[in-house]
Amino acid sequence: MPWLIYGTAWKKERTADLVVKAIQAGFRGIDTACQPKHYDESLVGAALRRLKDSGVERETLFVQTKFTPLSGQDPRQVPYDKNAPLESQVAQSFEASKKNLHTQYDDSLVLHSPVSHHVLLMKVWSAMEAIQKAGGARQLGISNCYNTGIMRQLYADANVKPAVVQNRFYQETGYDADLRNWCSNHGVLYQSFWTLTANPHILGSNTVRTISQKYKKTEAQIFFRYLNQSCIVPLTGTCSEQHMREDLNVFDFELSSDELKKVKSLLT
Repeated sequence: MPWLIYGTAWKKERTADLVVKAIQAGFRGIDTACQPKHYDESLVGAALRRLKDSGVERETLFVQTKFTPLSGQDPRQVPYDKNAPLESQVAQSFEASKKNLHTQYDDSLVLHSPVSHHVLLMKVWSAMEAIQKAGGARQLGISNCYNTGIMRQLYADANVKPAVVQNRFYQETGYDADLRNWCSNHGVLYQSFWTLTANPHILGSNTVRTISQKYKKTEAQIFFRYLNQSCIVPLTGTCSEQHMREDLNVFDFELSSDELKKVKSLLT
């Protein structure tokens, strides 16, 4: 998994062009979902075909997609039979993703959000495990899971353990401090989304501004570097080619332990 992933939500008709630009800028990770309400997964696939034609092979990229339960779908655009059993919905969604993305496997298959009861959650997870065991997904994960108890129980009961948690990274959840600590102790990587948009107070702080001046980097670059050094994989969905290049240019410097502590103190 790359330490920075390009997110494709809400890109609509611009999806294919932006994915191509992101990969050409240097991104090697792409996040999407089989959820027409917020993603155009077929245009991600169109971008992958264009990239292959230009010499970028699928195997060099990390492609992550999601199964979105019915509660997260637009009722007019459900990409599977909404009356089918949960296990069939997962399988049908994955087949739709393979068709959309022109690929036989995904590097990461993520449950877009927990379902309401643990028994149902495990039905969905078992269907995802079947896909993983058949070679359709190299790892499994869960998104929008802010309850450490839910994560702990899923991990305990799963045969294929979740490898990734992808959550909104913001103040209202205390930046998932307890959950991230649990993930760190269990080898589960934490991906953050809404990372910049939800945190203008951090980007605009004197702490981050001072550090950015020292390293001659933007405030966003300092925050991304902090996250990487804290073992967090941020998603960025910028539409700006300049910002794409800037986002990727965060690996040629390292924050000191004191600077890490100062930025961490802002996550309250």
